Amino acid sequence: MAEKSFEVEIVTPERSVYKGRAKSLVLPAIDGLMGILPNHAPIVAALDIGPVKLEQEDGRVLTLMVSDGFLEMADNHARILADVGEKSSDIDVERAREAERRARERLGLRGKATTDDVDFHRAERALQRALWRLSIAGKPTSLG
Repeated sequence: MAEKSFEVEIVTPERSVYKGRAKSLVLPAIDGLMGILPNHAPIVAALDIGPVKLEQEDGRVLTLMVSDGFLEMADNHARILADVGEKSSDIDVERAREAERRARERLGLRGKATTDDVDFHRAERALQRALWRLSIAGKPTSLG
């Protein structure tokens, strides 16, 4: 008989962010959004920055933010190993706004940098993380 849910585990180097069962999972793979349902074929996928939407067994949807890592799905067990993982309720909005401001400031100096500049790429990634955190927390960015 086919399972109607699967085990999900989201772990960062610092802590376990989530462990429980889900009916579906949508996450940001590096080549676009990926959906996972029960009985999914085994897969390993690299993750980008963005939201993870997890439909729990009771139908509630939990939204988390992840950044950089991997998804491993096998035997009805999805394991996400990410550099960053935060529930929307755990996002520090003021810290995210400050990170957005700093990243925009660094990117404003773009005329002095080339697209190969390591600091430019780091600032771009920092801005993406800050904007996703604010979006997932339901807060406006400095642009609106």
